Amino acid sequence: MKIAILSDSHSKVALTKEAIDFLKKCGAQYLVHAGDFGCEETLQLLQDSQLPYVCVFGNNDYNLVEVAHKYNIHKEPYNFKIKDNTFTLMHMPYYMSSQADIVLFGHTHIFEHEYKNKTLFLNPGEICAREKPLSECVLLEINENEYIINYYSKSIDSNEYERKEVKYEK
Repeated sequence: MKIAILSDSHSKVALTKEAIDFLKKCGAQYLVHAGDFGCEETLQLLQDSQLPYVCVFGNNDYNLVEVAHKYNIHKEPYNFKIKDNTFTLMHMPYYMSSQADIVLFGHTHIFEHEYKNKTLFLNPGEICAREKPLSECVLLEINENEYIINYYSKSIDSNEYERKEVKYEK
């Protein structure tokens, strides 16, 4: 199973679309966004992706509350399940002790990963390239005995993503 994970788009619609299209070509079957969309156009991209998706409000998404009924947006922390895997999704990394298999978060704009006490903690970094000149996203592959994190980043001046792979045994 492969899950596209994004966060912190901050109204960078073109970069968000590039990342979604790229991750779909890499085989993404699901799409998760950890908040700070910035605008409704980003939410529309999630909806138009043709992938099952889930997302949470970020601290900069107050302007999107009135359109939440049109999209699959939840308040954080949001717990859900895909197949046999349990997830906790949040924007702000405040609920980091979890009984979930996987905790996904954003806000810091920094790609982070840790496997601790049988829980994978993962922040995909930033789509918006605000804190650094990189647009970042993750394709998480979940297999029976391992997690494979494919971290992708591209310079805003480039059309090519670079990949870094991290594996954890379950």
